[in-house]
This record gives sequence, C-alpha cells and structure tokens, in this order.
Amino acid sequence: MRLLNNRRFRAILYQVLVIAGTVAVGFYLVSNTLDNLAQRGIATGLTFLGREAGFDISESLIDYSAADTYGEALVVGLLNTLKVSLIGIVLASLIGTVIGIARLSSNWLLARLATVYVEGVRNIPLLLQLFVWYGVITALPSPRQALAPMPGVFLTNRGLRIPSIDWNPAYWLVLAALFAGLVGAFLMARWGRRRHEATGRPFPAVLAGTGLTLALTLAAFVLIGAPLALEVPELKGFNFQGGLVLSPEFAAVLAGLTIYTAGFIAEIVRSGILAVARGQTEAALSLGLTRLQVLRLVVLPQALRVIVPPMTSQYLNLTKNSSLAVAIGYPDLISVANTAINQTGQAVEGVAIAMAAYLTISLGISAFMNWYNRKVALVSR
Repeated sequence: MRLLNNRRFRAILYQVLVIAGTVAVGFYLVSNTLDNLAQRGIATGLTFLGREAGFDISESLIDYSAADTYGEALVVGLLNTLKVSLIGIVLASLIGTVIGIARLSSNWLLARLATVYVEGVRNIPLLLQLFVWYGVITALPSPRQALAPMPGVFLTNRGLRIPSIDWNPAYWLVLAALFAGLVGAFLMARWGRRRHEATGRPFPAVLAGTGLTLALTLAAFVLIGAPLALEVPELKGFNFQGGLVLSPEFAAVLAGLTIYTAGFIAEIVRSGILAVARGQTEAALSLGLTRLQVLRLVVLPQALRVIVPPMTSQYLNLTKNSSLAVAIGYPDLISVANTAINQTGQAVEGVAIAMAAYLTISLGISAFMNWYNRKVALVSR
C-alpha cells in the first residue's frame, strides 16, 4: 500500500498497464485475423512479392514489364506517388506563396482575384477537382490536331509532349560539378552569415553561390565537349513519338493536388505575414528599403517561423491526398496495390504495405520540416 501512495510508482505502473493492454489487444487482433484467414484457406505472408505480377503499368520511372514481380510493381507505384507528391509540394508552395501575398496587395482587383481563388478551390472537394481536370485534359484535340504553344511542344488529349535531352554518359561529370557547386554555395553562405554576424558587413551569398554553381557546371559541360542533342517529338501514325511525355492522368493529378493545396498554403502565408508586427514594416521602410526588400528581408523571414508548422500539415495532406489518383487511373501506390490484391487475394498484406509506405513518407516529411523549423526558430538570448 505504501508503494501505491507513491506518485512516481503509480505513474510507472499505469504506463506499464497501458502498454501491456495495448500489446494484448494487438496480439488478439493479429492472431484472430490469422486464424480466420487459415480457416478460409487464404494464403498469408509476403512471399507473393516474389511472384510474377503479370500486369503492365502505364508509366514508370524505372524499367518494368509484366514479367517482373509484385514487389517491383509496388516499387513502381511508390515511385509514381513520390514523383507527383514532391513536384506537387514544390509547385503548391510557390503558387500558394504568391497567392497569399497577393491577398494582402493594395491593388483591389488583385486582392479580390486572390480571394476568389482561395475561397473557390478550398470549398470544392479535391476528388471533384481531379475529375474536372481530367475531363479538361482529355477533351483536348487529338494528336493530328495537336496544339503547339511553342516549337517542339505539343498538347493533345494523350498528354503533353516536350523535347528531351539524349542522355550522354559524360553528363555524370556535369552532375558532379553541379553537386560540387551546390555544396560550395552552401558553405559560402554559412561563411557569409558568420562574417556578417562578426563584422556587420553583408555578403551576397545568393549571387555568389549561384555564380559558383553555374561556373562549375558550365566549365564541366565545356570540358566534355558540350555534347547536346535534343529528341524532338514527331507525329508518327496516330500519336507522337519521342521526347518527354506528361500523361493526362499525371497532369490531372498534379494540377488538382497543386491548385487545391495552394489555396490552403496561401492562407497560411497570409496569416504568417499578418502575424509580423506592423512596426517591423514601418521601421524597415523608414530605413529606405523598398517594399519588395521589406517583404523579402524583414517580413517573410519572421513570418516563416509561424508558417512552417501548419505548412508541414499541408505537405502531409498533399502526399496522402495523392491516393485519390486511383479514381482517374494514375498508377500510384494504391492503384498498383489494388491490382495486386485483386490478383493474389492477400488484402491484409497489400493494405499493410500501402499503410507502411505512406506512414514512412509522412514521418520523413515531418522529420525534415521539424529540422527546418528548428533551424529558423528564434533563439532566446
């Protein structure tokens, strides 16, 4: 009885009991599921991942054929999910930032248009927007009547075709030089920041870093002989051949996710800017800075500390919302997993793999954004 009167002992005891209860419930659910599957003669385990898939996937970042395994098919679906999610995050961030700033513009028309955009896209279900974008893209002209907004670029109901660069093994040296330039720019920026803090003299880190990166990349390109060959799409038969293609499904998913998420990001950016005291802007203007400089050097760096946490949630939402791509036929992870489940009957394993993949991606994004949030956080002195 004396131990039960000890607050620390009770706290530990309650935690142990909760953990034990959770483990017991989990064990019961798993064992009950396995027993039911065994009674119905349904195979369990992950051995099906090594069997031949037997179905094609319309687009893939890696080489894939119907003769490959279910495991490779799921990897293709995962890469497609990552592709549309990462590109969508970048585009939604850019568009959302511009729209959020536009909502605070002194130009009445610009501010009202930004408001209409935000209120419109946020209040229409994402799935409906995906259907609309897919309908718009598939209603474009056929390849023989393709729209050509610029030479070598063709827009049809079968996707967007643009010229692509023929890969040359020597380009690895160019990529290495690009990476070295980025590393050098990062180190230069750190040095410039420390010098600024020590001496008060600013250093043009962005300009110097960009110049270093471009110089190294161009030097490597010239060193390998500047081989550059473009593969321009050409109409052959009923469709274009060659070049880089952006499928209607991918374009619709990317447009829907980007435009929808940008509406929420715009409000986050707007609220972050409004969270910065008005006196900061007035003080910066009194020093002779232009309004663009005030926004870039004073307001946005302070607003960023308010913006990052809710922005993380939007990035996670965009990644999870990409699973709606199955509704319009984009071969993402959910689409491939559904096909594998229908063919093998191993629904528990298929769903578990998809859940684990999305959980891993979400935790990765959260970890990166939390690290970045700590980097930009205000340090108490």
